[in-house]
Amino acid sequence: MKENLLKEIIFYSKLLHKNGLVSATDGNISVRRKGGFYVTPSGFPKRELDKIKIVELDSRGNPSNGKPSSESKMHLAIYNERKDVNAIVHAHPPFTTALSLIDTDFEKIPLSEFFISLQRVKTLCYVEPGSAELAKKVSSLFRNLDVRAVILKNHGAVTTGDSLKSAYYRMEALEHSSKIYFMALVIGKPKSFNKEIIKRLIEMGKKYGFK
Repeated sequence: MKENLLKEIIFYSKLLHKNGLVSATDGNISVRRKGGFYVTPSGFPKRELDKIKIVELDSRGNPSNGKPSSESKMHLAIYNERKDVNAIVHAHPPFTTALSLIDTDFEKIPLSEFFISLQRVKTLCYVEPGSAELAKKVSSLFRNLDVRAVILKNHGAVTTGDSLKSAYYRMEALEHSSKIYFMALVIGKPKSFNKEIIKRLIEMGKKYGFK
């Protein structure tokens, strides 16, 4: 079981870099385990990750090996808030982050797959990376069980899932939707969905989308 989780972390860490969702030592990934969670190390490029570098933490966030990501407090706070979350991805997706710089309301993105995959997306004003305040504020937004992604203004994004696969693909879906919306803004004024359409798409997501 442990070996499989470590292999998953390595696979999706490298995929984050390959697909341009992180650069250099950006971002972090974690997976819940019995009695705690595994998280990527601090200051280490995702494309070079190996299982020896992955840090194991207990249920209070204390590491038993290595130096965990500076955002491990945020991961712990989300796990404590949401028992249905088994994996978390934090990345710096370019289009998503760019849109956050101009105060975009992400729930106005009129794409069906956006709501099916992500359901509710909340945006947090700028808070210092790695801080206890960030951990507290991000986890409070995930208190809503329909929230699958939180945008960190001037910073990046966080996605969750019942598996690392679903958390990763939510990040990919978020960035793809942001890219499409960005292009639409360049050429015109995209019209947002009404509340009833959004409600139906979210219900579809609960039935068909990643958990």
